[in-house]
Amino acid sequence: MRVLGVDPGLTRCGVGVVEGVAGRPLTMLGVGVVRTPADADLGHRLVALERGLEQWLDEHRPEYVAVERVFSQHNVRTVMGTAQASAVALLCASRRGIPVALHTPSEVKAAVTGSGRADKAQVGAMVTRLLRLAAPPKPADAADALALAICHIWRAPAQNRLQQAVALHTAHATKGRTA
Repeated sequence: MRVLGVDPGLTRCGVGVVEGVAGRPLTMLGVGVVRTPADADLGHRLVALERGLEQWLDEHRPEYVAVERVFSQHNVRTVMGTAQASAVALLCASRRGIPVALHTPSEVKAAVTGSGRADKAQVGAMVTRLLRLAAPPKPADAADALALAICHIWRAPAQNRLQQAVALHTAHATKGRTA
């Protein structure tokens, strides 16, 4: 499974590609940050972000895109920028028919460190260890993007089984009502 992780942000949008399957060693295929100038017009920043993400999709051809789910913060301006960047990532993937999964920050932290309250340094250290890297990816947005991809690889099989079970239950329940 090849996953592009996206840590959305308007100024720095972390991106990382990881390949592998749950229970086996994972491989980092690329990591970086798509940057936009803070003083540019919002529309131009969103277009620049789209172009950057499209380049990553073209180069790495992921099967899935994992995006950090936007959560409420105290700074509304930060939340808006994060939500807008997240929407661009969703749009780019959906336009290509690539499934998108949203993962909460605590879900990602728990997946890679064992604790949903881990700090950025702990996440970076575990990403470095799990991907057998020489040093933690910089900036933290890049490490977070890799953590999102790892989280998705490890959690996707369980999520797929759960979705199949719900669909099967729904089908049986519906069949019982129509009979």
